[in-house]
Amino acid sequence: MPGLISPQTVESVQNSSDIIAIIGEYTKLERRSGNDWWGCCPFHNEKTASFHVDGDKKFYYCFGCHAGGDVIKFVMEMEKISYTDAIRFLAKRAGIEVQYTGGEIPEHSHDDDLRDQYIDLYERTASLFHYLLTQTDGGKSALSYITGRGLTMETINKFKLGYAPSDRRWLKNFLRKKNFSNEFLNNSGLFSKKYPDSAFFSDRLMFPIFNRRGQCVALGGRILKGDGPKYLNSGDLIQYKKGETLYAFNFAKNTIREQKKVIFCEGYMDCIAYHQCGITYAVAPLGTALTENQLKIVHGFADTVLLSFDSDGAGQNATMRAIIMCRTQGFTVKIIRLSGGKDPAEIMVNFGAETLTNEVNNAIFDSDFLLSKLGEEYAVDTPEGKTKASLAFFPYVDSLQSDIQRESCLEQLCQAFNLKPEAVKKDFDNRDQARERLKNRQLTPTDKQNVEIKLNAELRSVLAVIADLNQYKVMRAELTVDDFQDPVAKKLFIILEDCFREQCVSVSSILNHCDDAEIERMITRVISSGEFSQNSNLIIEDSIQLIKRNSLERKREKVMNRIRLFNPMTPSDQQQLNELLAEKMNLDSRLKQ
Repeated sequence: MPGLISPQTVESVQNSSDIIAIIGEYTKLERRSGNDWWGCCPFHNEKTASFHVDGDKKFYYCFGCHAGGDVIKFVMEMEKISYTDAIRFLAKRAGIEVQYTGGEIPEHSHDDDLRDQYIDLYERTASLFHYLLTQTDGGKSALSYITGRGLTMETINKFKLGYAPSDRRWLKNFLRKKNFSNEFLNNSGLFSKKYPDSAFFSDRLMFPIFNRRGQCVALGGRILKGDGPKYLNSGDLIQYKKGETLYAFNFAKNTIREQKKVIFCEGYMDCIAYHQCGITYAVAPLGTALTENQLKIVHGFADTVLLSFDSDGAGQNATMRAIIMCRTQGFTVKIIRLSGGKDPAEIMVNFGAETLTNEVNNAIFDSDFLLSKLGEEYAVDTPEGKTKASLAFFPYVDSLQSDIQRESCLEQLCQAFNLKPEAVKKDFDNRDQARERLKNRQLTPTDKQNVEIKLNAELRSVLAVIADLNQYKVMRAELTVDDFQDPVAKKLFIILEDCFREQCVSVSSILNHCDDAEIERMITRVISSGEFSQNSNLIIEDSIQLIKRNSLERKREKVMNRIRLFNPMTPSDQQQLNELLAEKMNLDSRLKQ
């Protein structure tokens, strides 16, 4: 049949491909005897190696999930590509020219060629931006900014950081002179869809995004001055899918493989700061929450995940989601608590690499983190608070992979909140019914299906922001999600933050993120009525002050409850009590202001 890859090409690819080297890029393999290699299967979660690769016969087989085949099948499964695409992938790696029967090249191979052409374009563009940053007068301001953030020239060169010029027409003109066609450039993602001669990135510090082989496939840019989104990132492209790529994985994969652990952090700068401080197993999601596909990239390399997200409300919610996702996929999870600054880059500048390394070494297990957070979030000195905290902890217990882990964590829960094991076990075994009972107690007995949302001060403030979205930056600078008590207000604040991080703060985006029809109706009614069309800034300012004060009072009451219940027995206990007393004094002082 015309257009098929020739049998000779397939045979050459199979004979020339080093199956040990190729599979070794996805999971750590160890030689047991001769050319027999074993490792943890990259296709399913496992702790004990049951994945066998025969280097002489050039095949693999997993005794756990029964996946098996040759090197072509492996690449198909790992890269999620077709048979012919896998052969082309391996042929290019081995330097083999792909021949087709009948001499005809099938249509889909043009997609592969186009993908390679766009990788070449992004590689050239990243090199160009790097040159502009490091070698020209135009990049001096950006270079001064990034060195002021503590990055060395060695790091800047390693990550190939760059500068996109402020003249939006410059890049198109430059690339046209290099014989790139208008049509090719217009579809590259480097230029505005509405104004195709205008560069997507301008006057920004540029962060090349590399695939696992170290090729630049996309770009991120940080604003240096003026208005606009703090970060702009490439959207999905033929050569790049953000939900399936990890920033800096090309630099980190060898250390991840050696140390069997990986740090997931918030963004470009945090990740680079870790690497500069010698912690070279850090990676970052790309403008999205951590995805299952991104976790699969490190599966087979790492046993332990360390989470290093921001300490604000959105960062903590991202941590909560990531914990469950990681545990479901069989990882051990620890949380890095950054006490010396708000992010790794700030700690690196203010305190140095040793402090950041200590923070990583002192990471706590996720169960300890969750129980501490729940103890702060709920009034666990009351029966209802203990019930809420326990029910919030149960999804984590559900995500654990063994009965021993689950039993151990339920014991931790009992110790943390002074609960009887029999009662906790009973509620855990009947957790759906327990949640329903708690929900019913919180609803009015007359109409549980149509509970009216009360427009309290917290909710009014968030609605006023939705009516005037320019005010969100004001609210965001003053409040975190933990300052809200009303569940609807808290939910809307989280939605606003998610939209802000996705750089799409609009009413339609907020409604798309909302999964409650009653809240959607409330938002549309408020916007349509013009209820907050006048003096929204005054409403928001007054509400912020009230919310901050109420939040401080709640925090003080929780600290007081912990002090009342505290019974110091050891010097360490006394130290904790002293810290609680100092925290109370700080809150008292802030309330008097």
